[in-house]
Amino acid sequence: MANPELSLSAAADEARPAASSTARPRPVRTWLVRSGTGVRHAAGRAGATWRRSLQLRVGTTTVIVAGLVVLVIGLFLVDKVAGGVLTAKQNAAVSQARIGLQTANAAFADVDAQVPADVDVARQQVYASVTAVNSSAGAGLFTIAIESSTVPSDDVESVRIPDSLRDAVRDGNLATQYAPVHPSATSADFVAGLIVGEPVQARSGVFELYYLFPLTAEQQTIALIQRTVVLAGLALVVLVLGIALLVTRQVVRPLRVARETAGRLAAGDLSKRIAVTGSDDIARLGQSFNDMADSLQRQIRRLEDLSRLQRRFTSDVSHELRTPLTTIRMASEFLYASRDEFEPELTRAAELMHDELDRFESLLGDLLEISRHDAGAAHLESAPVDVRSVVATAIEGVQVLAAAHGSEMIVAQPDVPVTVDIDSRRVERILRNLLGNALDHGEGKPVVLTVGYDADAVAIAVRDHGIGLRPGEAGLVFNRFWRGDPSRSRLTGGTGLGLAISLEDARLHDGWLQAWGERGRGAQFRLTLPRRAGHTLMHSPLPLDPDEDPDEDFGDADDGEGAR
Repeated sequence: MANPELSLSAAADEARPAASSTARPRPVRTWLVRSGTGVRHAAGRAGATWRRSLQLRVGTTTVIVAGLVVLVIGLFLVDKVAGGVLTAKQNAAVSQARIGLQTANAAFADVDAQVPADVDVARQQVYASVTAVNSSAGAGLFTIAIESSTVPSDDVESVRIPDSLRDAVRDGNLATQYAPVHPSATSADFVAGLIVGEPVQARSGVFELYYLFPLTAEQQTIALIQRTVVLAGLALVVLVLGIALLVTRQVVRPLRVARETAGRLAAGDLSKRIAVTGSDDIARLGQSFNDMADSLQRQIRRLEDLSRLQRRFTSDVSHELRTPLTTIRMASEFLYASRDEFEPELTRAAELMHDELDRFESLLGDLLEISRHDAGAAHLESAPVDVRSVVATAIEGVQVLAAAHGSEMIVAQPDVPVTVDIDSRRVERILRNLLGNALDHGEGKPVVLTVGYDADAVAIAVRDHGIGLRPGEAGLVFNRFWRGDPSRSRLTGGTGLGLAISLEDARLHDGWLQAWGERGRGAQFRLTLPRRAGHTLMHSPLPLDPDEDPDEDFGDADDGEGAR
């Protein structure tokens, strides 16, 4: 019986390597993961290079096609040449064997196959005759083997004549077969060869005469042809590749110049043109490109001039209307204050004039503000402010409108101060515009204002539960004078410039103003501002889509675009 202590010790010893072996593959798995990551990155870079480079694709395709063509032609040529060499060798060998057959028939004509002495004499006579003509034979060097059909000898065994060939010769036929042979009578090595066998008639019995031709010279010839074809094919592929690269370079280089020129034009350098030389298709393409650039430059300059005139006209008209508007406002306030003394018709007229003057004054204010943005004259007056106070002021400014719509205002904001460097007047105007739009389109349903913040940014989202936005409208709501439904009655009578001005105010703060909406689910506008002036936003503390996780909403979207 085995010692229990020894058994336990052996089991423990066996367990230790097993434990170490299970812990050891961790570095291997890490290496495999890193290798796989490196391979994926390399494959990604190679794929990107392949997609970007037309010259690489053309060159690679040319090499593959040319290589396949050269391979097929080379294999065909080598096969034909090798077949011709071997066929010529076989014909010469058969001719040589027929010549030797006459000598063998003469030597064995009177030989009795049962008399070994006579057989040896005949063999020596045939060997001597063959040796005499071997050096001048047209089929090249060869050796012979003679075998009796009834008395075995060592000749056939030493040269390994195939049984199939012997059977054909025994049937009285001249036969050939490729098989290993000795390169010479004194060599013990085997090389590829051709064996020609034929029967020799004796006085009693039949002998088998075999000519063994080594194919060393033919193999060298075929190998030389193969090397020549391979080298010529490689040289041809390289030549075709060079020609393809040269041709594609002549095509790709002008395209690259056109791409760079188009990029310069897109960047604002309208004077950039393509140098045109010659009159071929590429030159005509360059000339057409230049003509297009000239036309675009003229159109852009014309539009810029028109835009400047429009901005100046808007600014001048707005300023010029300020003076008469002030006078009309004073008269309107006097009439409005005395409306109770008038007849009902005049009282209603005074009230309408007072309300319409409010709208007219708001329109003039919006036009002046958008003109300042267009002229680059809008400037921030930033100061550290608790954003909650700005929210409270904006909500207070729309309480009357909320009561008119019957909408409840719900505010979700932190209980602690949230300090941010902003121009409180502009941010308050943004929030009033967003709240006014939400109340106007919320169909009397609650409007929710949410404040979120982190170390880098603060976000304010205004959500309504009204009709929402159609697909694609989230990117249009910030366009000037855009209306989602122009025929729809609105209590506030907006100008269509409020959101455009709000977007410009957000951009002045290096912030974002974005919109989300879905038909039947309402809309949400999100204002995101950096907490420190000059800081670049990378994300928003609040999601644009109310159903999204805030951590998933990163800010690589353009400001003013709703669909991400």
